Amino acid sequence: MSWTDERVELLKKMWGEGQSASQIAKELGGVTRNAVIGKVHRLGLSNRAGAAGAAKTDPKPAAKADAKPKPAPKPVPTPPKPVKPEVVMETKSATPPPSPRRQIIPAGQPLPPQPSANEISPEALAKVNAVEKKAKKLSLMELTERTCKWPVGDPATENFWFCGLPVQQGKPYCEAHVGVAFQPMSSRRDRRR
Repeated sequence: MSWTDERVELLKKMWGEGQSASQIAKELGGVTRNAVIGKVHRLGLSNRAGAAGAAKTDPKPAAKADAKPKPAPKPVPTPPKPVKPEVVMETKSATPPPSPRRQIIPAGQPLPPQPSANEISPEALAKVNAVEKKAKKLSLMELTERTCKWPVGDPATENFWFCGLPVQQGKPYCEAHVGVAFQPMSSRRDRRR
């Protein structure tokens, strides 16, 4: 979907009429509510919260002609700060102290979607089950570029861990998990039929 001039004009018109981003997305088709919100932001259209709120409020009744305006409050002077004798302190370098967290370096390749158990050959499944019995069971913070990143269990529970065995060269998983994650193209085609 691309933002053609007609679609942008329709967006501006509907936004100006006070329609929600969801309604606009539905009318435009092929675009999400968030895409509409992003486009409104990039176009610099009004926030409508202030404009709609101001339009809905009743105007205040006119002030009486004989009413006297209130005098402006007088500013309270702040007392001067006492001057302290100058203390010479040792200055440190302008660089901030190193953060205790190590920088996270993204992996070289995205992880593929994991197949379900019924898509894995029985031999590969048996090999994975044997490997998971001797796995190191690492937490997310213990993973390195040399440890298998295959997740095991439900991330919402305490029994969630990563394999942690040595990875196969150029892959994010150990040999057994590579056999499950990276399947030949022909077997993937056969599954779709």
